[in-house]
This record gives sequence, structure tokens and C-alpha cells, in this order.
Amino acid sequence: MSEWWTYRLGSFLMFSPHTYARLVEQYNADLWSLQPLALALGVAALVVAWRARSALPGRIVWALLAGAWLWVGWGFLHQRFTAINWAAEYVAWAWGVQGLALAWVGAVRGKLGGHVEAGQAVCAIQPPRVTRLARLSGAAIVVIALLGWPLAGRLSDGAWARSEVFALMPDPTALATLGFLLLAQRPPWWLFAVPLLSCALGGALSWALHAPLAWLAPALAAGAVVCAWHGRHTQPAWAMP
Repeated sequence: MSEWWTYRLGSFLMFSPHTYARLVEQYNADLWSLQPLALALGVAALVVAWRARSALPGRIVWALLAGAWLWVGWGFLHQRFTAINWAAEYVAWAWGVQGLALAWVGAVRGKLGGHVEAGQAVCAIQPPRVTRLARLSGAAIVVIALLGWPLAGRLSDGAWARSEVFALMPDPTALATLGFLLLAQRPPWWLFAVPLLSCALGGALSWALHAPLAWLAPALAAGAVVCAWHGRHTQPAWAMP
């Protein structure tokens, strides 16, 4: 039996890099007509989230994100990825739970919509919530997830057919969600858990597949946590719920 220290992350893969690449290519080929629509909806959601001052526009954004999580969990992880990796079934369930949580907290109850910048003049019942650092960082992460992620995939392996698009693939969807959470009014910490875990798993998978930008998703996720933590601890005491 080989010594345990000789194993690498790639040693635990149940499939080859070529098999995974072919899976993503076929998935994108089947859904190519939805990719421009998904990107357009993502950009529209960012504009709405950036400008929203009330709960109603925010409900629309979180309904879209909930739908994206449910689709990726079912359409990619359950329907496609499970065929080559049995563990993806458990991840698919986590994505389904996260999608339902976003739908309930953000779309149904309206608890995540309508940002108010720290220091902005508002009525007493609506204290400042979102710091400028959180807003700018959140918007930057969303832009990277929507536009930079497909381009990064194209530059790393030279094939648009294997590019990963928001609302269709896990990594850009999880990253975009972290960005939108930074734009929201003090979202509960537990809503960060599954997106962060997804970014960590995505980075581990990319590392095992020898992707040159394997570090990007975990790094951006860590940055989102830092910005969220900073925002929670830099508001005046009277602004805390």
C-alpha cells in the first residue's frame, strides 16, 4: 500500500480532466441559448440591487438568485455531474436548500432588499446598513462572476465551449451570490455558508484539474467574508439591529 503522504488532491478524483471538460462542453452545447439570457438577467439584477432603496426590487433580485441556485443544483449537479461523481448528489441537495432559503428570506419575506448606505440620511426606523466598502466590493465580485468568469475560462483553456456562466454553473453563481449578499441589508451569516463552501469545493476541484486560476474563487470568497465582517463591525452602535 502506498504511503498516505504520496497522495495528491487529484488522486481522489473519480474522473479525468478530459471527462469533466467533455461534460461541461455538452452541458453548454445543450443550453447555449440560455447563456446570453442568464448574463443579461445577472447584469439587470446587479443594476436593480445597486439602485434599490425598497424591498420590492430586492425581492426580484433574490427570486432570480433563488432560481439560479435551484437550477444549478438540479440541472447541472444532479442531472449531469452526479453521473461522473456520486458526491455531487449531496452538493446538489445543499444547493437546493440554499435556493429555497434565498427565496424565503429574500423574495418572500423581503428581508434582503433595499440597501441604505452607511451615513446616508434616512428616517429613524431605517438605520444605515451597507457600508461603501461592502457595496463596491459586492458589485465588483458580481461583475467578475458575470463577465470575468467566462472570460477567465476562455483564457485559461482556450475554449469558449467550456466557459462557466452565471446561473448555469456553480462557481460563478456562488460568487455572484456572495456579491449580492454584500449589497443586502445585513443578511444573516448562515446565508453565506453554502456559497462559501461551494467556492472552496470549486477551488479544490479546479486545483485537482490543474486549472491555472484555481485560487480565484476561494480568494474572492475570502474577500467577501472580510468585507462582510468589516461592515458588521464599523457601524455605530445605534445603527446595529
